[in-house]
Amino acid sequence: MPSWFSTLNNHDKTTTMTFRIDKNVLTKLRSQSKASEISINTLVNQILKRFVEWDMLEPKVGMVAVAKPVVAELFGKISKEEIVNLAMRTGKDSIRDIALFMKGKLDVDSFISWLELRMKNSSVEMSHSIAEDDTTHTYVIKHDLGENWSLYNKTILELIFNDVLGKRVDITRMSNTILIFKFQY
Repeated sequence: MPSWFSTLNNHDKTTTMTFRIDKNVLTKLRSQSKASEISINTLVNQILKRFVEWDMLEPKVGMVAVAKPVVAELFGKISKEEIVNLAMRTGKDSIRDIALFMKGKLDVDSFISWLELRMKNSSVEMSHSIAEDDTTHTYVIKHDLGENWSLYNKTILELIFNDVLGKRVDITRMSNTILIFKFQY
């Protein structure tokens, strides 16, 4: 089974630590923990995991946070030809390099793991299903960022899968709000 399916379980090694936490921060953590219906321990572990897997690396690879309406507006003003050229000129190499730096290697498992983190940390929904043959993986990205954002990511995915990972990827749907791709594992 691919590594991106592994989940945190009771067999993972943990250690006990004591921290001093600002009272106001703790109040907010407790409130979020209650609202999320998870323990404060689980919440803090999620926060720390996100930090070490994404937040501490994001500025090192040159990523910046941009509000979704701004991205939608910018991508909407560019022609489809310019979108494809952008993806081919700089998108493929920068995405490949960012994923490699953040994951330490670049294969299908590490790229998909990175892509899932990227979507999650960009407030973009992504779901994954596996066909009955256990080899066909389908991903649905719900983004609400416009057709050009779908086109940009479609182009990037095709370039990364075909040129870098040596795998065929099929884009089965692309719209203003959805991008669906599948590949054989």
